[in-house]
Amino acid sequence: MGEIILRWIDGKMMAATDSHGHSVVIGRNPDGDGFVGVKPSDLLLMAAAACSAYDVIEILTKQREPMEDLRIVCRGEQQAEPPYTFTSIHLHYVIKGAVKPERAERAIHLSEEKYCSVIATLRPGVPVSSDFEISQ
Repeated sequence: MGEIILRWIDGKMMAATDSHGHSVVIGRNPDGDGFVGVKPSDLLLMAAAACSAYDVIEILTKQREPMEDLRIVCRGEQQAEPPYTFTSIHLHYVIKGAVKPERAERAIHLSEEKYCSVIATLRPGVPVSSDFEISQ
């Protein structure tokens, strides 16, 4: 079971602490002129990308694939009106190294369809798509 603690700091600025004591600043500057912390809806995209990254890294490492770097660009489309519901999410995996494409594709598939709790939670209501590229 996960548990976080969110504390209001001032205005629309907050700090959240995870179940291991790590914190992140969330929200706008107390003066209202821009974000000084992470935008709450961006946290959702970050969570999806990070959750899948853990799986992909673990799977490719166990397969002894020579991955040197992993970057995931995660984009989310949202409705224009409140509550700004996500209408789609796309993850683009950029894998650096001499990784076999079929193994990268399988690792991503396993993450998104079997292991990643964040994507599994989102998928019933939000279409999640992905693609990947391998660079040397």
